Amino acid sequence: MAGSEEAQVIACHTVDGFNEQLQKGNDSKKLVVVDFTASWCGPCRFIAPIFAEMARNMPHIIFLKVDVDELESVAKDWAVEAMPTFIFIKEGKLVDRIVGAQKEALEIAVAKHDTPVGVTATANLRHE
Repeated sequence: MAGSEEAQVIACHTVDGFNEQLQKGNDSKKLVVVDFTASWCGPCRFIAPIFAEMARNMPHIIFLKVDVDELESVAKDWAVEAMPTFIFIKEGKLVDRIVGAQKEALEIAVAKHDTPVGVTATANLRHE
């Protein structure tokens, strides 16, 4: 399958690796969705396959996974206090945050922020 390498959740194991993925998202103007998770978190295990399926279905979005016990400093930098926490980053800015394994809220937020740059401006060009 072409492009299947990109269509998956990318696990970040180092601060540099996480920052590199954020930079890729920033440079490409892609939406970046980060799942802050923990191996001991039951709700995290529930939502993980849903998050993975979203990544497979939306290869134009960067889906990242951060284990809060492995990268505590990253979790602190983004003020993560509960798991799972999902943050949405566009062009380097935090645009949304969801706390908890809320499938519908996650799907709605991804759809809301999954607007390619420049597309919103053409929506109101109807002439009478």
